[in-house]
Amino acid sequence: MDVMWMIPLLLIPLLMWTSSTFVFYFKKCFYVAWMMFLALVAIPLCILKSGGRDIENMRIIRFLVRHVKYFLGLRFEVSGWEHLQTEGPYVIISNHQSSLDVLGLMEILPDRCTMIAKKELIYAGTVGLICWLGGIVFINRKKTSDAKSVMADAAKTMLDDQIRLWVFPEGTRNQRGDLLPFKKGAFHLAVQAQAPIIPVVFSSYSNFYLRKEKQFKSGTIRLNILPKIETKGMTSDDVSSLSDKSFNLMRSAFLDISDSVTQSNGPLRH
Repeated sequence: MDVMWMIPLLLIPLLMWTSSTFVFYFKKCFYVAWMMFLALVAIPLCILKSGGRDIENMRIIRFLVRHVKYFLGLRFEVSGWEHLQTEGPYVIISNHQSSLDVLGLMEILPDRCTMIAKKELIYAGTVGLICWLGGIVFINRKKTSDAKSVMADAAKTMLDDQIRLWVFPEGTRNQRGDLLPFKKGAFHLAVQAQAPIIPVVFSSYSNFYLRKEKQFKSGTIRLNILPKIETKGMTSDDVSSLSDKSFNLMRSAFLDISDSVTQSNGPLRH
């Protein structure tokens, strides 16, 4: 019986060494399970600290999540830290490639900052509950009227409570090697609050992570924090041009840093 238990223990390192598909599923399952466990740990800590839903709980979540990158063999190189040294409310926008973005987000998350996320996330077990406790703003992407109402309330909350919000303007995960067209919600939010926008760009994950090909190696992610874009004096008429300006800046940065990462590490073989 003892020998039978030893077989899977011996098989795991062998498969980790010989099968890239096994590594992909092992890392994915570990990531999800570990994040759910960390959420389970964080829930009572947040309740004890703040008594319930509070943006200050993001400090606890940030502290607990920052080590996860080491288990997955990931490393972050951050440039432009000085652009986050901005007082008062602002809106952070970034490209969105996979659930791994959470690790980069926690790497640089400023104080009094939370996220805007899809409503479905609240049903994700312990992770959904800790997101709620962290003050994450949930929107129903299928109902435009609901999303606009939530954004208007979020703009008021930003000003009243002096908080920052992180938004993924592509609206969905995208690993196509380029940015998807931006949705306008984040820019309406910034204009309504008259708060600056700070673009954050993640380099492409394609040199270490390919979902369709079931590849998940160790790798480096470059995070480029761009200078803030002011919105003072802007109105809803300026939202489209503001969105276009932000998209062009971020797309240019994305292509530049993604190329440099690929040249440093080499492309991932399909």
